[in-house]
Amino acid sequence: MSATVNPDESESTDNEVPTVAVCETTPGRVVFTEDGNSDGWIATDLTVSLSR
Repeated sequence: MSATVNPDESESTDNEVPTVAVCETTPGRVVFTEDGNSDGWIATDLTVSLSR
């Protein structure tokens, strides 16, 4: 089975990095949103800090 991918649905080849905002809606509840995308968001009860 093959699938057709429209150019706007494929991963961007540009080096664009989306701007992501994070809000703590209640203590321990975090919501991530992408700048310019009011329809998509991720809520979580558990987040971890990343170290580089």
